[in-house]
Formats: sequence, C-alpha cells, structure tokens
Amino acid sequence: MKLADGRRVAMHYMRGKGLFVQDYSPRAKGWSKPALVYGTKTDACQGITLKAKDGTVAAFGDFGTYCADGEPPTESVAAVAVGPLTTWDKHLTKDFDGWEKIVVAPGGKKVTFSRGSDTLRWTKAAGFPAPR
Repeated sequence: MKLADGRRVAMHYMRGKGLFVQDYSPRAKGWSKPALVYGTKTDACQGITLKAKDGTVAAFGDFGTYCADGEPPTESVAAVAVGPLTTWDKHLTKDFDGWEKIVVAPGGKKVTFSRGSDTLRWTKAAGFPAPR
C-alpha cells in the first residue's frame, strides 16, 4: 500500500512464524528487512487487510490451526503503527471470526476495527484497551 508521503508498506505471512511488515523508503530506494508484528505457528486464514490515513497505518490478520480445512480463525490480530512504522501496537482477540473493516479517523488519531456489532478501538493517546 502506498502512503501519502511516498513510502509503501506491505504485510505478509511467513508459515510457522507469523505476520511480518516491510516498508519502502523512497529516500533509501529500498525495502526494509521483514519485521515481526505478531508471532504464531498457526496458519493464515483470510488474508491481511491494511488501511492508512494521515500517518497512521492499521491492519488485521486472522490465524488458526485448521483454517485450510474451513475452520474459523482462533487468533485475530489488530495492529496499528504511527510515523516511522517501526513499532506496532497489537491486540489479539481469540476464538473470533476476524475483523471485517478498518476505519482510520481523519488526523489518524483513532482507528476502529469492526465486524457486525463487534468493535475494537485504538487511540493515539491510549492505544488499545487492555485484554479482558
């Protein structure tokens, strides 16, 4: 995904390792080394979704042991980074069908992940809520 400042960001799954991110710097004219965002040995389920606005990048990915057999995910990870994309704030929801939508508010200070009536909010001031 291309960002407004010319950088690019890409996420991918490495089998048996988890969710990784790379970013492209037009100044350096190259991609960063893959950096681990979320480690898991389970399989990727439904792909990875990325959304960006005003310097904030948000993503989600779903993982599960039997996803290839049609079972629902057992791990749904939401992640948000601001600025240089070197630090990702993460939230894990277990035994959940996965997020469907990301909305990054103008200014990039708030991100909402949703699936039906289920929502998860991240704010630049407080991050994600504590896991229950």
